[in-house]
Formats: sequence, C-alpha cells, structure tokens
Amino acid sequence: MRASRRALLGSALVAPLALPVRAQAPRFPDRPIEVVVGFVAGGGTDLDARSYARALEQRLGGNVVVTNRPGAGGELALAAVARSRPDGHTLGTTNYPSLFTIPIERQAQYKLDDFAPLGNLVSDPSAITVHEDSPYRTLADLIAAAKRDPEKLTYASPGVGTDDHLQLILLQEAAGIRMTHVVFQGDPQLRTALLGRQVDCMGLNLGAVTAAPEKTRVLSQGGATRSRFRQDVPTLKELGFNVLMASQRGLVAPAGTPPDILARLREATAEIAVHQDFRRQLESRFTEPAWEPGEAWFRRLKAEEGQYRALWQRTPWAQR
Repeated sequence: MRASRRALLGSALVAPLALPVRAQAPRFPDRPIEVVVGFVAGGGTDLDARSYARALEQRLGGNVVVTNRPGAGGELALAAVARSRPDGHTLGTTNYPSLFTIPIERQAQYKLDDFAPLGNLVSDPSAITVHEDSPYRTLADLIAAAKRDPEKLTYASPGVGTDDHLQLILLQEAAGIRMTHVVFQGDPQLRTALLGRQVDCMGLNLGAVTAAPEKTRVLSQGGATRSRFRQDVPTLKELGFNVLMASQRGLVAPAGTPPDILARLREATAEIAVHQDFRRQLESRFTEPAWEPGEAWFRRLKAEEGQYRALWQRTPWAQR
C-alpha cells in the first residue's frame, strides 16, 4: 500500500523534532577574570600575578584584572576567593606556607579544601636583610646581639604566618634567640621601614631585595643552595642553622569550579608556567620558576602541613 503524499509530508515535518537537542557549552570566560592578591601592589606576589594575568588573557581571551586585598597575612584575599562563585572568573594567588599555616594559627575564614589548585609557579627564598650602615655585618653579628639583649632587636615581615615570619620562628628556635616581630602589609612598607632605620632587620624574599638592593646588605637566605642570582649570599644551612624557607607562589580557583572550566584554567596555567616569555619575566625579578601541577602540588602541601602543626605545638608563632 502506497503512503499518501499528505502522510509523507507530515512525517517529514515531525521527524526533525524527534532528534536530540545538543546543549551548547557556555562561553568561558564571559566576563573579566579577577586574580585576587593578598598583598599591596608592587611586591613579588603582585608582580608575578600581573605577569600571569597578561599571559592568561592571551590564552583565554577577554580581560584579566588583578585586585589587591591586603591584610591578615593574605587571609582576607584567600577568604574572598573561597567565598566567590565557583565559575572560574575569580582566582587567587597563594603563598607558601601561609596558605595552610593561617588555618593552623587562627580560626581562619577558609581551609585548604576550599580551593581547587591550578599550580605552583615560583619559588623565592626568604632572606634576612639589614641597612647597609647597620653594625651587623654578618648573621653571626645579628644573632650575637639578639642573645645579648633578647627581644630588643626588631625584625619586620609582611605578616604573621608568612614565609618571612616563619623564617624568624625557625631561626629563633635553632639559634636560641628572641627578636621582636613587627608586621607590615607588603614589600614597599618593609623597605621604607628598614631604610628609615625604624627596624633592625627585615625578612623579605631574596628576589625582592636583589631587584632593589640600594642601601641594603643581605645577611642570609633560606634556600637549599645559593641562588644563581645572588651567589654572594650564604644559606642559613651553610651558616649552621637547619632552616629552609621560601615563598612558593601559585594559583587557585574556588572548590566546586566546573571540571571543564577547571581543566581549561589548568591547561592555560601549565602553558604559561613553562613559556619562555613568562619565565624570563620571573628571572628578570631574580625569582626561580618552579612549576608544579595543581593536584601534585596540593598533595605535597597536605603532606607538609603536619610539620607546621608540630611547630605550632612547640612554638605558637602568632605570639612571636
């Protein structure tokens, strides 16, 4: 039996409606991406974030803006990222070890599991620096003075629980000394205080003091070996103190970021980290590129967290 012309026409009109409708993936990014930095503009973390932001724009398109939210050693910025909508449009810079030491030392507004890691980009040893006219010509001079007058010498850092502060905590424990810790919000304020002779010494990353060495003398640095950028500066281990400390700087997104968006951000971050232009920018600031993919990076941090919990039990650094 032959189908009527009307039946054939009707089936032709109905058939397309039976085909599955494929959802179109939302465009990403669909607005500017914000990179939140927990310190003032002009410091090492801020400059690294701005280099990253420019490179991310080239890979994802759209605008990437850097927002500085200093305070509480970086906690305010990290808390803002943790609370943000997990859609990939808000990222945060991190600093080792304060990323996980802040929740150890206080009732923090975030925890490590609030973040999806993109990766670690940089390692910059902590350093101890004095004014060029300081009577302390060597670290041994500084330690001897601290032993003569406990808590008289002042040591400036960019925040409680930062690498520069914890360098002091570890050195005090190793050397049997006590200094008075003075907190500033970032590198420029630290440098101003030291150059103005308001503090005796400062804890600041080696890259930062090497980039602007005027009227300063670097006594030591906390890397495992001497830096290729400052072969003249001995390590704390060389000087007899079993202390390793550096600012490791990375990027995170909020936990719950959709897997496809997180994968794009991780892929872009990995490309940026190993690209020659980005590495040259880091090296121009005397900092070492230190790429570590997100999940491997966080596994290491969680393994190291226990060491700092033990340190907190021995010497609660918020009080020192």
